[in-house]
Amino acid sequence: MIRNLSIGLLLAVAALAGVLIYNTVNYGAEPVGGRVTLPAPPAISAERGAKNLARAIQFRTVTLANGDPRPGQDGEWLAMHAWLQEAYPAAHAAMTREVVPGTLTLLYTWQGSDPSLKPLLLMAHQDVVPVNIGTEGDWDGEPFAGEIIDGYIYGRGAIDDKGSLIGLMEAAEALAVAGFKPQRTVLFMFGHDEEVSGSGAEAGVALLKSRGIEPEMALDEGFMVLNPSPLTGKPTGFIGIAEKGYVTLDIVANAAGGHSSTPPRNSATVSLSRAVIALDENQMPSDLSKPPASDMFKAAGEDMPFLQRMAFANLWLFKGMIDSQLAEIPAGNAMIRTTTAPTMLEGSAKQNVLAQRATATVNFRIHPNDTVDSVVEHVKDVTEDIEGIEIVTDKEGIAGTGASNVSPTDNRAYAVLASVAEATFPGAPVAPGLVLGATDARYAEAITGNVYRFAPFVLTPDELTGFHGTNERTSVENMGRLARGYAQVILAMDAPE
Repeated sequence: MIRNLSIGLLLAVAALAGVLIYNTVNYGAEPVGGRVTLPAPPAISAERGAKNLARAIQFRTVTLANGDPRPGQDGEWLAMHAWLQEAYPAAHAAMTREVVPGTLTLLYTWQGSDPSLKPLLLMAHQDVVPVNIGTEGDWDGEPFAGEIIDGYIYGRGAIDDKGSLIGLMEAAEALAVAGFKPQRTVLFMFGHDEEVSGSGAEAGVALLKSRGIEPEMALDEGFMVLNPSPLTGKPTGFIGIAEKGYVTLDIVANAAGGHSSTPPRNSATVSLSRAVIALDENQMPSDLSKPPASDMFKAAGEDMPFLQRMAFANLWLFKGMIDSQLAEIPAGNAMIRTTTAPTMLEGSAKQNVLAQRATATVNFRIHPNDTVDSVVEHVKDVTEDIEGIEIVTDKEGIAGTGASNVSPTDNRAYAVLASVAEATFPGAPVAPGLVLGATDARYAEAITGNVYRFAPFVLTPDELTGFHGTNERTSVENMGRLARGYAQVILAMDAPE
């Protein structure tokens, strides 16, 4: 009997090992989505693109708050519009240009010859974030001088997002000079206020919707090729197929207040602190089994170390371990769940007065697995046993929007982008991903189900620190990649399927 049990146990262990190894070997063996043969792009000059990006950076199109630029403060945008016309004469001759009514958002239409083909919508934005006061001297190149130093263009907007805007215009100019005439209408939309609200892109999409335009694909900023990827330690191209939403709640604790010399055990600030800690210790659940996370890990699987690959290939056994490890990495945690971030605290007006009303403002970045309602319900559940806690969900206490839809990876649009990403850095795998911040692309969902976030350039982790930070820069080489990549997107989407 004992011998039979031992044999049975060995067979069970062997079977388990066989399943683990089989799943591991086959995990990531096939790329996510299809691929296409890319048409050859027209002649592209990276140096020309770099010089034009340097000039675009010199226009101080800074937005600080909703409604920017204010009336009378739009000179930098208008000057940039005029310069674009001068810098790209062939593109402007080939396309019609309009300013979306009531905004400074530009909309270009390159009319195609086949009206049965749905158009292609390519997006970027004109505005940039400010430079933190007192940090100007920390830059190697002045933030708004557009200096080219040691093969890099420095300045606010080099990555976010004038690099993409200039890359698109360089592609259009090169195609127009080469005599390209599209079958599929190509639309360029350059929002004017993405960094504060995106009202320009929202109005532009509404204008297209009123005209009955339903693009085959909308493409905006969001991801690129990372070298190396934090997931594998090797170069990986990421294509954003969704982006997070957000909601901000006020968590309020009410109490009697009074003099601080005789404090109760459960003052408003103590109750509020318990609520904030409870939310931090009870994060919203993750789900590694659905896109974008599941497809992202699978696409990167071939480049993972064996044990890491085994864990992702066998989530039924290792999910808890993966979840706990990713939770310790801020970017990894944000990829797999709705995040919880207390950002503002308010109590009494004086140091010796107990607060009658203490408030914590908590920002949640919503994963596609969740909704605004599920976030509110989670907060109520976590804090329901804490005395005096109120979740403010009226008009003033809640603000935000849900996560985007998840765009498909089994269509031609994704196949074209994946092929361009592979050409941007040959040998790098391509993975769909979740964009953690908001982009103008979220508005395009009103007119198309195929919304993607990718720019064909290569960034290192060090270069990424310039995003909204000091020493924002991109390489001259990247300007060639951007123009070639965007041109290939246009050409490949114009080719017959």
